Amino acid sequence: MPDPHSALGTVAPEGPPDSGTRVPVAEPPAGAGRSRRLAAGVLTAGLARGAGLLAPVLLIPICLSRLGAERYGLWMAVLALTGMAAFADLGLGAGLMTKLAPCYASGDTARARGYVSTAYAVLTAVAVVLCALLWSLAWLVPWTSLFNVAGAVDPAETRAVVLICLTSFLVNIPLALVVRVQYAYQQVGESNLWQGAGALATVPLVLLVAWLGLPAVAVVAAASAGPLLANLTNSVWVYGRRMPGLRPGIGAVDRRLGAALLRLGGMFFLVTVLTGLSTNMDNLIITHTLGPQSVTAYAVPARLALLLGALVTMLNLPLWSANGDALARGDLSWIRRTVRRMVVLSLLATVPPAIGLVVAGDRLFAVWLPVPLDGNRWLLGGLALWFLLIGSFSALMMVQNAAGVVRPQMVGLIAYVAVAAVAKWHAVEAYGIAAIPFVGTAVYALTVLPAGLYGYRRTLARYDSPHPASPSVGHAVEQGSAATGVRQERRSRP
Repeated sequence: MPDPHSALGTVAPEGPPDSGTRVPVAEPPAGAGRSRRLAAGVLTAGLARGAGLLAPVLLIPICLSRLGAERYGLWMAVLALTGMAAFADLGLGAGLMTKLAPCYASGDTARARGYVSTAYAVLTAVAVVLCALLWSLAWLVPWTSLFNVAGAVDPAETRAVVLICLTSFLVNIPLALVVRVQYAYQQVGESNLWQGAGALATVPLVLLVAWLGLPAVAVVAAASAGPLLANLTNSVWVYGRRMPGLRPGIGAVDRRLGAALLRLGGMFFLVTVLTGLSTNMDNLIITHTLGPQSVTAYAVPARLALLLGALVTMLNLPLWSANGDALARGDLSWIRRTVRRMVVLSLLATVPPAIGLVVAGDRLFAVWLPVPLDGNRWLLGGLALWFLLIGSFSALMMVQNAAGVVRPQMVGLIAYVAVAAVAKWHAVEAYGIAAIPFVGTAVYALTVLPAGLYGYRRTLARYDSPHPASPSVGHAVEQGSAATGVRQERRSRP
């Protein structure tokens, strides 16, 4: 676990936490120090979150045996719906992390607390309103028809699964903001430990439910509870002991900062919507073309392959805040050097398990799962290729996210969703589920990848300046980002 004082220095305010005064903060690490913190974050991510990501995969045999193929397929389809509804945070989580990076670089804790408090206020209100609407209208929606499980799963049970998954998702919207705050303040390792603990907490909860012989919906509830408990406990620790100077409060809510945050968040909102659609459309396409049992045949290997994509994302996500700090200081050479290294590291970390998935995945499923799968190696190979392609270039996206340069990603994702949705639907009908990842890989390489490369070069070009960064650069970057989400001052003022 990182040194409690290494990231913020004397972060605890000399006066009351709610005084709104500027808190003395030690100079954040730069250059080699930033690289050491990034390496520590990547290492802890691989150890802590890697173990946490394995938890849901290890529980697949228990969940399949307790739920059956139809109910498990329903559950995966509902989770796909929550993934597509990730836009419910309005992009504020991503926008908050981008806004906090210059605050961290300049030591402006008062402004940072304003952003944190405003984000919590908005997202708490959103979660409350959406939960009220969900529970008020849930009995009017034909869920069994929506998920194509009529006759296979009881309507009341279907509604219960939907309510459990969606309510957990909505409650976690404001709770998950603590992760963004920790990443922005380069406490990546500590955040990863908490997230890994939340995932691992689901294992004893699900085992207890299965041992007690509780209904199938209880298994879904137990699997949903772990991350909520982890984020709640983490929030108490961070704002109570770790960083009390950033503790959210009503008095710190700032409309001006909120407007800037919403402008930038709106761009991330659109990207999140498109990303959720692009990564979660597969289960819904399959359930409507081939039925829920085919969703299980696809979702189980896809969930195992998802570990590859999650691993690469986990390795590269610390770059977001580190790049924000480097941009605020004008350290573009560090960004270029680190991006190249992270692309290579991402490939080295994912190619061996991808090969193992293709070579031995079918035998693993046959021994491990109570419900037989067809063990299609074309499907496994396509899934491995898909997540390798996405992950290999995520380092470039982190540079754009740190600068608030969102439009290139948005254009690429719009083209991907429009083309892939139609292509995958026809491919499933013609060639089966094994065609989905290959179609996705081809369309992604033709749409999102070129847009991402353009956005990366455009970001560095905008921040490139012949003058060295002045002490006010961080504040200038933050103000420019607030105005447009993409603009950077190209020269220092005299």
